[in-house]
Amino acid sequence: MSGASRIELRFRALREENRAALITFITAGDPDAETSFEILRGLPAAGADLIELGMPFSDPMADGPAIQASSLRALKAGANMRRTLDLVRRFRQTDTDTPVILMGYYNPVYRYGVAQFIPDALAAGVDGLIIVDLPPEEEDELCLPANRAGLNFIYLTAPTTDDRRLPVVLANASGFVYYVSIAGVTGAGSADIEVLAAAVARLRRHTTLPVAVGFGIKTPAQVAQVSRIADAVVVGSAIVERIAGAVRANKPPAAEALGFVAGLSQGRNRR
Repeated sequence: MSGASRIELRFRALREENRAALITFITAGDPDAETSFEILRGLPAAGADLIELGMPFSDPMADGPAIQASSLRALKAGANMRRTLDLVRRFRQTDTDTPVILMGYYNPVYRYGVAQFIPDALAAGVDGLIIVDLPPEEEDELCLPANRAGLNFIYLTAPTTDDRRLPVVLANASGFVYYVSIAGVTGAGSADIEVLAAAVARLRRHTTLPVAVGFGIKTPAQVAQVSRIADAVVVGSAIVERIAGAVRANKPPAAEALGFVAGLSQGRNRR
């Protein structure tokens, strides 16, 4: 990659401010294209420093019920990869600074075609990728071509990733490292803060990349705790649950989701 990516620039700015990032996740097209765009467009003002945008998929095996349901709602409303990239393209018309990371599974990328996906993602304004089911042993498939083209490739690590495995996982990682704080699916439980602190310290011995912690973080108090030890705090299922709840209650999903994010952002601490 030549020059600093939006992700690198954002973390650099946050280090100067001495605070952790709030990374928010929503599913592209949930509950419909226009509402999804309204939420996406409003996230930075609500306090999101980076945005993970889920690529809808019919079989999201690493996700809990909330994100699974969000994918199904989006697909039912007509979401697909091309429309996901269009969503990012529209976002970039008014926001050229906030990093956007596409997160999901390899199948939709593979079906779109890697050779076409990478330039299309870059043209739309995507900054990075998190592909949860593509291990380092398959880096030639997407990680290495993405990195060469200028898309950060962010890897997940977990409590089960030991010191022998970490160098393999992190060898070609870029952007930041996503630490999955619990062994399980998204939205399930939450980790003890002392255990998290030790895990983040261990990761820092293996990489100079920023460390983001996600899975099971749902409240401003949890955001405050994790922001003291990590470079970024990721919240996904709790936001998606607010969207689903608003749909069920016939309330405006964007207002519910963005109000919730604004509350979470108040939990970020200077470190």
